Amino acid sequence: MKYDFDLAIIGGGSAGLLAARVAPRLSAKTVLIERDRLGGDCLWTGCVPSKTLLASAKAAHTMRHAARFGLPASDAPIDTGKVWQRIRAVQEEIAADDDSPEAVAANGAEVVFGEASIEDGHTVRVGNRTLSTRYILLCTGSRPTAPPIEGLTEAGFLTSETLFQLERAPESLMIIGGGPIGVEMGQAMNRLGVKVTILEAFDRILTRDEPSLAALLLEGLRDEGIDINLGVRLENATGGDLKSLRGRAGAHEKVWQAEEIFVAAGRAPNIESLNLDSAGVKTTPKGVAVDKHLRTSVPSIYAVGDCAGRYLFTHSAGAEAGVALRNMFYPGSQDAPTDVPWTTFTDPELAHAGMTSAEARKEYGEDGICLHEFDLSQGDRGRAEGLESGTILVVATQSHKILGAHILAPSAGELIGQFLLAMAQNIPLVPNFRDLIQVYPTYSTSLTHLTEEATYEQLERPLYQAARKLGSLLGE
Repeated sequence: MKYDFDLAIIGGGSAGLLAARVAPRLSAKTVLIERDRLGGDCLWTGCVPSKTLLASAKAAHTMRHAARFGLPASDAPIDTGKVWQRIRAVQEEIAADDDSPEAVAANGAEVVFGEASIEDGHTVRVGNRTLSTRYILLCTGSRPTAPPIEGLTEAGFLTSETLFQLERAPESLMIIGGGPIGVEMGQAMNRLGVKVTILEAFDRILTRDEPSLAALLLEGLRDEGIDINLGVRLENATGGDLKSLRGRAGAHEKVWQAEEIFVAAGRAPNIESLNLDSAGVKTTPKGVAVDKHLRTSVPSIYAVGDCAGRYLFTHSAGAEAGVALRNMFYPGSQDAPTDVPWTTFTDPELAHAGMTSAEARKEYGEDGICLHEFDLSQGDRGRAEGLESGTILVVATQSHKILGAHILAPSAGELIGQFLLAMAQNIPLVPNFRDLIQVYPTYSTSLTHLTEEATYEQLERPLYQAARKLGSLLGE
């Protein structure tokens, strides 16, 4: 059968744009369908605006505490309106360059704007136009969701989709959720002079990360002046000049107030308008159901990124898009990625790859693992930069196979790649990391110190000492 296209991509976010760049290079006639504007969550409501905001907030914090570096400190009032102007300028620059319809078309893909509906495994309708296609790639992303708190909708609240539409930051802010978005925005707003309260239902922040490092970060955030409340059960919300949230923190009833409420407590896949049920595509509460090759229940339809509900990260979405394309045009060639790192971009950053210590103990047993830790604030680079808190924690087996790595440090997201590569290639912590020469003075230098300590610990183990003694007696 002859189709209009080899590939119809639904969704012009990070995954869709990558697919639209790669597919034409595979000689696939490609159409990219987007209902709103290219760039998706990453450009307009996620990574780009949030990291731009974090950069401004870090600069403000450095200026305020410049005396630590032997420089005059400045505590001048911050015009957050100008910060928001800078955010929009960065977004517009990217939108006019890499993420523009013209750039996509110049790369060889047609761009169609409108709401897409799937009629079957090879047919997509966009407005009055019907497109036939060999394959369909779903990458429609996700959106923030709000918890079922009485009166919250009536009181009004911000999410990542509306925060950057403001002209300036509010004077005070209550954040529902102590996950990555909540703590990133909480620290940024606090550093820009906003009074911030974070309300988290669990007994710690960043519940998917290594608890000891998350606790260190919690301490640092509180030291900066953020009011972080754990174990909170919110009951209702009311509006007014100051909005109120009422609930319980432990055994105590409490009321919190601020100019605005920011909800950072979960996301939902954008799949409702796609007509998936009628097309025979199975879904779950997390999104579109896919197999290990990212193929849906309809063999010609694939799903990647947030709408597939695997890992809700831009880098994961892009990697999945590449895998899906390979499996479409070179069938069965690659499984979806499972070792996906992530970073919470606070200051310092908290990066995560592989298992936490609790996950490793559950699989390997208490005696089957070793934890190797180094305090970065005691390293030369940490002292030079005035680092108050930072740690590298490596989870490994007794034979030094790396199971997970967790880093609390400036640029931790850059450092974590060494461990991810080691895990992917099954490179042990010792001797390989010990013998790798790291540039001095960097935070990576601490990896050498950490692995030296791991070597000494091994030499001190009774079983290892006994084996060495036996080898000596046997003349080995």
